[in-house]
Amino acid sequence: MPNYNVYLEGAWLVKDVATGEDAIGIALAEAGKRLNPKLDYVDVEVGTMGCAACGEEFMSAYLVADTAIVGLLFQMKVYEAETEEHASRIAKSVIGKALRDVPLKVVEVEEF
Repeated sequence: MPNYNVYLEGAWLVKDVATGEDAIGIALAEAGKRLNPKLDYVDVEVGTMGCAACGEEFMSAYLVADTAIVGLLFQMKVYEAETEEHASRIAKSVIGKALRDVPLKVVEVEEF
């Protein structure tokens, strides 16, 4: 059975924050606390978005009224899954249990 890298996108809410950079730092720290030590094999990084006007990539953090939503990207290796769909369900289940209340969406699944 093949092995897969599964990438999930999550929306992290950060309250009482002054800047986008602070929101990104807080979101990464909070996600790391909730995933570690049990799920230390899940990699977390800030997601990127493309600008609609110029097409340039930028970090996905949106700040309004001292509240931010930060797009995080979670990567997990899934071993011996039957299909890509099976691998994505496994990753979403494992990460979703640790990150309750965080909406997750499968972005990419690639075989390795």
